[in-house]
Amino acid sequence: MKKQEIPRPTEGELELLGILWDRGPSTVRELFEAVNEKRDVVYTGVLKLMQIMTAKGLVVRDESERAHVYRAAVSQEDTELRFLRELSDRFFAGSAAQLAMRALEMESASDAELDEIRKLIAKKRMAQAG
Repeated sequence: MKKQEIPRPTEGELELLGILWDRGPSTVRELFEAVNEKRDVVYTGVLKLMQIMTAKGLVVRDESERAHVYRAAVSQEDTELRFLRELSDRFFAGSAAQLAMRALEMESASDAELDEIRKLIAKKRMAQAG
C-alpha cells in the first residue's frame, strides 16, 4: 500500500505548521499572536488559513472546547523530506548526494553536524554492504 501523499503546504501554511511543531496544539488566537510577533496579519486571515489547512489534511481540529484547538497532522520530518525530494529532483537529477554537497558548500557546518553527517554516511555504507 502506497503511503498517502502529504499535501504540499504553501509558505503561509508552513509558517503556521512551524508554530504548531514548536509549540504543539494551539488555538487560532495563539497562532495569530505568534505570527504577529514577526509581521502584521489579521485574525480572520489566520482563521481562514487554518480552515483551508484542515480541509487539506495538514492540521486536525479539536472542536471539543469552545476555542477550537489545532494540531499538525503532518510531521516536520515528513514535510522537510518532501521538499528536499522535490528540490533534489528539480535541480540535482534526483541525487541526494549532490544536494548534500551543494548544501555543505553553501553553509559551514559545526563539528557536531559533521559528526552526524559522518554517522549517516557510515550507516548508508553498512546498509549498502548489508
